[in-house]
Amino acid sequence: MAKWLLIDGYNLAYRAFHAVPELTRADGFPTNALHGWVKTLWRLCDQERPAACVVFFDLGGAQDRLALLPEYKAQRAEMPEALRKQIDPLKALTRALGFIGYERDGVESDDLLAAQAVALAAEGHEVLVVSADKDFAQIVGERIRILTPPPPANAKLGWRPMDAAGVKEKYGVPPVQIADLLALVGDTSDNIPGLEGVGPKTAARWLEAYGSLEGVLAHAAELKPERFREMVAARTADLRRNLKLTTLNLALPRPVSEAGQPAVAELRRLLEEYEMRTAAEDARRRYEQPELF
Repeated sequence: MAKWLLIDGYNLAYRAFHAVPELTRADGFPTNALHGWVKTLWRLCDQERPAACVVFFDLGGAQDRLALLPEYKAQRAEMPEALRKQIDPLKALTRALGFIGYERDGVESDDLLAAQAVALAAEGHEVLVVSADKDFAQIVGERIRILTPPPPANAKLGWRPMDAAGVKEKYGVPPVQIADLLALVGDTSDNIPGLEGVGPKTAARWLEAYGSLEGVLAHAAELKPERFREMVAARTADLRRNLKLTTLNLALPRPVSEAGQPAVAELRRLLEEYEMRTAAEDARRRYEQPELF
């Protein structure tokens, strides 16, 4: 069986954009995200040696979740203009690098990626999910791990894999309870309102005692601290809605079945077009002398 690298596209694009100091082409076109993107993808490939790489992008319009909560993700700021200008070139570079880019209108890329990961794992493949998004912790298992980025203050730590034990250590619950945890505490990044005053530690204790959100609701009259008992009982419908919002949709069809191949001439053309001269030289050596990498 093979190793697959599944990448949360916009999560990594934002990271590349903020990690690299402002860079522009001679005509002023921004290129900082492009530099960081290519450098990071090569680093991940060198580190993990995957057989196939897929990058998932959002086209917007999470219709199923918006139907449940119209305010879903409504608080998010607009993409910086300098990054927005780089998205199409970034996607072109992704394809030229041999990474498959996948997006689908009306469906969140998180769901697409998660469905792909679970399908691959069921076939016996090893899957590494490249993202800092905590939602993916719910699909971690024997064959699925998350590659988490290094902290900004210590980039030398590199990208590190998180398995089920790592999820439990970081979030206080195993992967199977992540969606329940987020339903209780809410998720500010997605504008999902949780129970006021209930933090991850309290929610984790409840889930340890009662197994799931439904178990917590069934034992609302027994919860400790006692001040939350009436609140939980009164918010039953909201919490069940939250769970639908925080649970990744794994029933989507698997979108990608085979690996892509680098288009070296196109890659070098794009790197020259965006005046990424160091990357262009790296590409020449990487594809003409692959034994060095």
